Amino acid sequence: MTAIRAVVTDIEGTTTPLAFVHEVLFPYARARLARFVKENEGESQVAATLADARELGGVVEADTDATVRLLLSWMDEDRKAGPLKVLQGLIWRRGYEDGVLKGEIYGDAAAMLRRWNDRGVRLFVYSSGSEEGQRLIFGCSDKGDLAPLFEGFFDTRIGAKTESGSYRAIAEMAGLDAGAMLFLSDHAGEIAAAREAGMQVVQIDRALKRDSWSEGAGAPVAGSFDPVDRRFFAE
Repeated sequence: MTAIRAVVTDIEGTTTPLAFVHEVLFPYARARLARFVKENEGESQVAATLADARELGGVVEADTDATVRLLLSWMDEDRKAGPLKVLQGLIWRRGYEDGVLKGEIYGDAAAMLRRWNDRGVRLFVYSSGSEEGQRLIFGCSDKGDLAPLFEGFFDTRIGAKTESGSYRAIAEMAGLDAGAMLFLSDHAGEIAAAREAGMQVVQIDRALKRDSWSEGAGAPVAGSFDPVDRRFFAE
């Protein structure tokens, strides 16, 4: 087995409970989207993002209200649209800055990320959420500022998470052979794509006991980051 030099981790269901994203972050942004757009549509980044949304939605002549309705429809569909992610990230940033939001990180994930960083393992995030949103979850977390632990944050601008080319691109950007990288995710399709790209993989299943480890047919499955540490980084 090739020694692991870098870990790439997903967020939802892996380092962070799905409930935090779907029951806290998404409703928070949805409730504030219309007001945020109307108060900030003259600001250059927001204006450009709204223009991108209209183009993507095929409604380039839409007014502000119609654009907000488009964005809300994308939220209802859980569509991973770039302009929507940008606006969500801007809204969340204010929430984190105001102390209203705190990124929720599993205790085992926070502890192992710190341990691996201390051991010189390079750390990266790859999530469907925007890079801005990723930085905020880890930077303003209930386990402290974890953002400095990470060398890089990747979102779907690098490619879809179920396509092997995305993981090859991450390895190339890291300057590492894919086999020296370990990808952690709760999503079987993502695990399969990373494995096809040559990465070592572990599927995280938070429904299992924390110390659970099994050699599945497609990939090893662990209940938390603890058995991952023992398997790959035990001294």
